[in-house]
Amino acid sequence: MAVTLKEVAERAGVSRSAVSRTFTDGASVSARTRAKVEEAAAALGYAPNALASSLTTGRTKLIGLVVNNFHNPLILEVFDLFTKGLQERGLRPLLVNLSDATDPAATVRMLRQYSVDGVIVASSTLPPSFAEGFKGAGLPVVHAFGRASAVPDVHVVGIDNVACGRMAAEALIRRGYGRVAFLGGPRGATSTQDRAAGFLGTLARHPGIEVSVSYAEDYTFDAGRARMQRLLAGDRAEAYFCGDDLLAIGALSAIREAGLAVPRDIGLIGLNDMEMARWQVIGLTTIRQPVAEIIAAAVALVVATIEAPDLAPEVRLFPCDVVERGTLRRGAG
Repeated sequence: MAVTLKEVAERAGVSRSAVSRTFTDGASVSARTRAKVEEAAAALGYAPNALASSLTTGRTKLIGLVVNNFHNPLILEVFDLFTKGLQERGLRPLLVNLSDATDPAATVRMLRQYSVDGVIVASSTLPPSFAEGFKGAGLPVVHAFGRASAVPDVHVVGIDNVACGRMAAEALIRRGYGRVAFLGGPRGATSTQDRAAGFLGTLARHPGIEVSVSYAEDYTFDAGRARMQRLLAGDRAEAYFCGDDLLAIGALSAIREAGLAVPRDIGLIGLNDMEMARWQVIGLTTIRQPVAEIIAAAVALVVATIEAPDLAPEVRLFPCDVVERGTLRRGAG
């Protein structure tokens, strides 16, 4: 049987409330009493009941982690970093897999049933209104990898996707490509829209370069491969900015299956710098998104908002950079 708080109190020679205060963050207890309680707890093998503690403090220490893109291997890295970041602060993640859902109402109801202290929405494809739905329900919320706005309704941590599109365009311009294209993810995703806007806006100032645009059904390897197979059957571009590394790796597969070489016949640049992009057999030139920094900031912001619910929403954007590998031809610089 589990050791009870009463047994610890009896062994330590203190009251049950003293034991409770010892294991409650921020509670007042003398150093002498704390030492006696901790010694008794260690001897008996006692561990405080987190659920019982939540009834006293009003805090469950649960953070809802809402994700909708589990087929992307990058989410494993995201989940790993989020869980570690939360656990280091004494918090616990409650994972919510949205799949294709875009209505937050059911998720809000579920998270309320578990009395989560806050919510982190980790998605670049969900609209801003999704995270706003949690705020409207009175839950502290941060949208990681979300779309920035001048006057945010919720905390947003991520990257400037428009700037990333510009970086990709500039990389292709420097290498002298004359026919370039954007291969984006879902047309309705805000990340796709912003990356395309930055890419096309930059190339519009270079009328001598031919530009085309196409969209894949999802940010997946299969979608990128299928879209590139169709593009290869037509008038293909010399280089493609793929709005995600998985799309680029899928495109790379289709190009090689067609008997073509990268970058000799076609150039590719992706976005994210996910682990697979670094594999020697892939060696994808890509735009690095600082995932670890984004996640650390998201965790810090949700904690700050829990402590200060009236904290004004803010946007934190992290700079990206081009990681040179082997899928673009050499340029002037």
